[in-house]
Amino acid sequence: MNLWWVKILLILGAVFVFAKWGPGIPITSVVTQKQDLFTVTGEGKVTVVPDTAVVNLGITANHSTVKAAQTQANTVINKITEELKKLGIESTDIKTSNYSVYPQYNYDGGPSRITGYQVNASLTITVRDFDKVNQVIDTSTANGANTVGGIQLTVDEKRQKELLQQARELAVKEAKTKAESLARTAGLTLGKIVNIQEGYSNPGPVYAKEMMAVGGGGDTQIQPGSTDISTSVTLFYETR
Repeated sequence: MNLWWVKILLILGAVFVFAKWGPGIPITSVVTQKQDLFTVTGEGKVTVVPDTAVVNLGITANHSTVKAAQTQANTVINKITEELKKLGIESTDIKTSNYSVYPQYNYDGGPSRITGYQVNASLTITVRDFDKVNQVIDTSTANGANTVGGIQLTVDEKRQKELLQQARELAVKEAKTKAESLARTAGLTLGKIVNIQEGYSNPGPVYAKEMMAVGGGGDTQIQPGSTDISTSVTLFYETR
């Protein structure tokens, strides 16, 4: 056999033995990732007049027996419910939120003794036609509601979502305008947006002043005022 072929076979054999039984050849992989991001925040706000009211009514009945006190309270509740339905309030928007019975004690002249019972009931009325809010309150007090308090003025849930979307669009527009202005001033070249974060501010209900139901005070006057639906948006840009 030619000597040259012998050398080639020896080299190939050595490579085979080293590859099969020799130590592994280390391979180093380097991954680079651009970490510098340009962030900017924009805010969007939409002012809206509340279109929905949640009215809390209190009913108190006192009597010598539990049954008589409950009958008195239930009569008032049923009468108020009946009259509110005549105003166009749906039965699903009239809810009993509390109903409790307490004994009344006399502590004078010796051991305490029960002298009667008190029934406390609360009705929560959702008024979706804001023009009827004052009418609902006056009708309720005229038919036996003892107190009206914690009136919440808010925005219908569907409409609130639509207004939030408007505020979101305003926030993104402001953030993009601000990013372009700042980048141009700083001499940066913006790349693509790689992340976005939102901080939504729930407007929450506006509370009208609590009132006691007393006669001779004139008609109720609840004004809706206004509330803000706002959000903030932070954009994360790559820079080039």
